[in-house]
Amino acid sequence: MKLECEGNKHSASVEMDTFGGRITSLRVDGMELILAQHEAEPAGITRWGLFPMAPWCGRLGRGRLTWTDKIHRFPLTHPPHAIHGLVHDIDWTVVDDTTMTVELPKPWPFGGRVTQRLELTPQYLTVHGEVTAGDVPMPAMLGWHPWFRRQLARGKKAALSILAESSYLTDETLLPTGALGPVPAQPWDTCLVDLLLDPVIDWPNALTVTISSSFDHWVVYTEPQNAFCVEPQSGPPNEPNIDPHILQPGESLTGSITIAWQ
Repeated sequence: MKLECEGNKHSASVEMDTFGGRITSLRVDGMELILAQHEAEPAGITRWGLFPMAPWCGRLGRGRLTWTDKIHRFPLTHPPHAIHGLVHDIDWTVVDDTTMTVELPKPWPFGGRVTQRLELTPQYLTVHGEVTAGDVPMPAMLGWHPWFRRQLARGKKAALSILAESSYLTDETLLPTGALGPVPAQPWDTCLVDLLLDPVIDWPNALTVTISSSFDHWVVYTEPQNAFCVEPQSGPPNEPNIDPHILQPGESLTGSITIAWQ
């Protein structure tokens, strides 16, 4: 799926693959913003592109979900935890020129589906998402995991500006405990909250991007040398085991991420 548009100041294009509902390319004025698969260091399905996370985001502690007194287990895709949900590495179905959907797969025991829609203009890309419960109540999260290049085709390396008042404290495996504390020094693999401003990425002499979202939790990952991640999500990692957002049958959790440039 590819969308293109051109305005007075900027041109833009976006490509979304049916595998994982993953955005594989976002170009502005001919410059690629998103890390490609062959550039991932180290290689891995969660190390490139811009992909949706559902029905949980980030780490799910020990790959276990305790729900109505029963423990459900999931593959430890990032030992010792399960990471980034279940929809980023399966095939989605095209609904129309801007929309894809997927049923939540096993071993998720509750059914449900995820839908994603693109909205592209010469000034911004918005990705709209929705997690909808099936026939039974279920916990749900939704978020996005973009990998932004540190270096574009022109200009200088990126500078990330993000100001937050708090972050989630974690254990030795980087699993949030549920408690909040001060923002640590970088590099980050950290869930930030209480942001003072929308995150901004500036590539001097090339492009400036502002990231906004309907969600108020932001996991920021700055350790890699060639890219970094600014991930809005509906709650902190491991939220289904801490304070789950519960969907009743047929109910939806909706959200969006907007990447705007100038």
